[in-house]
Amino acid sequence: MDLKQRLENDLKDAMRAGDEIRKSTIRLAMTSIKLSQVEKGSALDDNAITGLIQKEIKGRKESISDAEKANRPAMIEDLLKEIKVLEGYLPQQLSSDELNQLVTQAIQETGAASISDMGKVMKVLIPQVQGRAPNDQISAAVRSILQQQK
Repeated sequence: MDLKQRLENDLKDAMRAGDEIRKSTIRLAMTSIKLSQVEKGSALDDNAITGLIQKEIKGRKESISDAEKANRPAMIEDLLKEIKVLEGYLPQQLSSDELNQLVTQAIQETGAASISDMGKVMKVLIPQVQGRAPNDQISAAVRSILQQQK
């Protein structure tokens, strides 16, 4: 079953169960998917949907930092619940060690020697870890390892 179908089925289950957080979170994700499909003009594959889910998670994390500044603990709690729901649709996330190992392999594969070669490494690495680590975490790992090589 593809990811979009799984989301649709889980939405129906959440509606039957009366799970408001799960229902609203999945609805927002489905809306994001539908908007992206309209913009693109075709159906999205699982990798694209995974990217949209990661984008939704990132937005909620940014909202959490804003809610912390505004001292809104109830809002933070709801956002954390939404993130947990969305994370259930992502593939198994890479640990730091696994990510560092993949980064090291990509650096060796591309022959990168400095930060200026970061683009080459990212070009090779992103397709390998698509959906299993956020792009900001990937770039931080690449930058860190390249700086250590000096």
